[in-house]
Amino acid sequence: MDEKEFDYMNVIPLVDVMLVLLTIVLTTSTFIASGAIPVSLPKASKSREECMKTQTIEIDRLGNVVLNAKPVTLAALREAMRCIDKTTPILIRADRDLSLQSFVDVLDIAKSLEFKRVSLQTESRG
Repeated sequence: MDEKEFDYMNVIPLVDVMLVLLTIVLTTSTFIASGAIPVSLPKASKSREECMKTQTIEIDRLGNVVLNAKPVTLAALREAMRCIDKTTPILIRADRDLSLQSFVDVLDIAKSLEFKRVSLQTESRG
């Protein structure tokens, strides 16, 4: 009995399955990204998000310091940060033309008060 040689592989069923999987992934990711899936969250007396609200420190080109949209001196910044929980995220937004010493002064305050989560906001070059 002669066996017929395998000439080609039928990939149409494979392509069909892959298109179905791609459709499912794209549909699900669209719902997640746009928040179209309605979720009713439970209520709590105090949310962790309120406790862990990011504190923003901005330093302008002249070295003026602003904590959460309120202008402060370095001494007032230190006193205000003493009351903040040490695990609270601190975001520093410094002007690119700022003298390095002004930035280091603010960073030194955060370091001396032992904040664990300090970050610097930047822009991408792209």
